[in-house]
Amino acid sequence: MAKHDLNPLTALGHDLPEVIAIGPYLIKERFDVALASVAMRRGRDKDLAKAAKAAGVPLPAPARAEIVTPYSAFWVAPEMWIVEADFGSHEDIAGHLKLVLGDAASITEQTDAWVRFDISAADLSPLLERLSNLDLASLPIGYASRTVIEHLGAYLIKRRETEVTLYGPRASAQSLLHALEVTAKSVI
Repeated sequence: MAKHDLNPLTALGHDLPEVIAIGPYLIKERFDVALASVAMRRGRDKDLAKAAKAAGVPLPAPARAEIVTPYSAFWVAPEMWIVEADFGSHEDIAGHLKLVLGDAASITEQTDAWVRFDISAADLSPLLERLSNLDLASLPIGYASRTVIEHLGAYLIKRRETEVTLYGPRASAQSLLHALEVTAKSVI
């Protein structure tokens, strides 16, 4: 049997996640979060709602995120969500969700498909108004939406007034980070 000595790498190709401070902005790469998409099967809305509630899996309304433990989630499309959990306890998040949600939903592993950056600052509006079409200052905490940043489709979640999460395609992690760094430098 072949022996494989594989080491996990972040989306940016490093052993440890990047943490970058530029003026008041702190950009943290996160790879300690497991992700899965949950898509309700046709006609199974009541079954999925009941199973999700019993398992503590939030199914937020459109343009919303619910940040709880052990599962958090954000809405991505009608009857579809991305569910987050701690990677350490939910490395097989899709398997966990299939057990608790049963056949009321189609569940797909998403962990390695995305790069996650948490961005924090006392005022994020100057940075994000240059990167996105979303008016961050007017959005409530818990807002989640798909947007475009430097020609890349991304999801933005407003976790607090001083923190947002951006999910972008893992294959474009370097491009997304470059856009964040260049824009942050242009703002300060």
